[in-house]
Amino acid sequence: MSDAKFITVQEALKLGTGKVSLRGWVYRERGSAALKFVVLRDGTDIIQCVIKKDVVGDEKFKDADKLQVEASIELHGTLHEDKRAPTGYELRVDDFTVVGWSDQFPITKDQSAEFLLDKRHLWLRSRKMQAILKIRATLFSAFREYFDKEGFLEYHSPIFQATQAEGGSSLFSVKYFESVTYLAQTWQLYAEPAIFAYEKLYTIAPSFRAEKSQTSRHLTEYWHAEMEVAWATFMDIQDYGEGVIKHMVRRVLAEREAELKILGRDPEKLRPVLEKPFPRMTYTEALALLKEKFGMELDWGKDLRTIEEDKLSSLYDTPIIVTEYPTIVKAFYMKQVPGHPEVVQGCDFIAPEGYGEIIGGSARETDLEVLKEKLTEQGEDLAGYDYYFDTRRYGSVPHGGFGLGMERIVSWLCGLDSIKDAIPFPRTPARWTP
Repeated sequence: MSDAKFITVQEALKLGTGKVSLRGWVYRERGSAALKFVVLRDGTDIIQCVIKKDVVGDEKFKDADKLQVEASIELHGTLHEDKRAPTGYELRVDDFTVVGWSDQFPITKDQSAEFLLDKRHLWLRSRKMQAILKIRATLFSAFREYFDKEGFLEYHSPIFQATQAEGGSSLFSVKYFESVTYLAQTWQLYAEPAIFAYEKLYTIAPSFRAEKSQTSRHLTEYWHAEMEVAWATFMDIQDYGEGVIKHMVRRVLAEREAELKILGRDPEKLRPVLEKPFPRMTYTEALALLKEKFGMELDWGKDLRTIEEDKLSSLYDTPIIVTEYPTIVKAFYMKQVPGHPEVVQGCDFIAPEGYGEIIGGSARETDLEVLKEKLTEQGEDLAGYDYYFDTRRYGSVPHGGFGLGMERIVSWLCGLDSIKDAIPFPRTPARWTP
């Protein structure tokens, strides 16, 4: 049947009846001397396939009897409804061909998390990872869709960058011919020059942080969804952040219910995100709330740690927006609140259920002398920022933007225990292979 027209398992399940040709990989197998049950997996779903010796013949059945998990096969047969089957239907096989034999597959039940990371190139085939990465793809699409509809232009900045943007201690240095450069922490310093031409920009690109954080929330390489917009107020930046998160959640709930079910994630926990406005509070108000609700006293001027963020998030079933952080704990480019230079027009979006910060944004400082002063205080060589200073010398306007960590939002929406499962091949201080 080399001329057979193959359809996906998902398409077969929708048909429910009739003769079809399917292809994929053995997800599970069991059988007897005369009957073989193969659960077939492809990129869309799974279906039970029944291979009988008296239908396919003795020689073919010998091949069926040798099938192991992850062998690739093509099957031809007739669909029938069967409530006992994993997805409610089965394929009664008339003929099949083994395309690629499989050895004893190394991943079995009850493997450790580290072993699964060692075998990540194979663990990607699991139903869990398949579901996560489909949700991830939907989130990437939804981010682009939201900003495309808002009139933004997708724009790309260099990965090799000459200066720091988020703190020199977290830079990865790279030998660049006879010089040294750095891997991007953010696109921002190269996006700001472009808003004076295009006004509304977004990107999704990898960012790199040389932080030795061994936590369930940190990666050294992650995907950064960022936006930058001219003529924006600080409130505009917050509104865009709330808008895109709502849109991303809406798309997942509409399109990925089956994947959420595979992950054991209750969609009802996500619906408040669509139904309620996100609470907004200043850093100072957040400290007061922590003291009132949990008896936690934090010195004003200290950044919120994971424990404080988690306590705040436990009070709400939507993300919360914390604004006006102390100037001392935020990046040099964040605009100071007029009349209150001790705080900046910066915001963090903190996800519910203890998933931490998912967006960091701000209005950008437009005063050239303030920028120089802050960078000097950090010990930076101002000569490296001259290109950036030009954006303030020639027609500067109010503007701002934010960065959204895609793996953070994947982790939250999927209900993951570790951010390492939110990306195909995670990179951490202790892991850079496979």
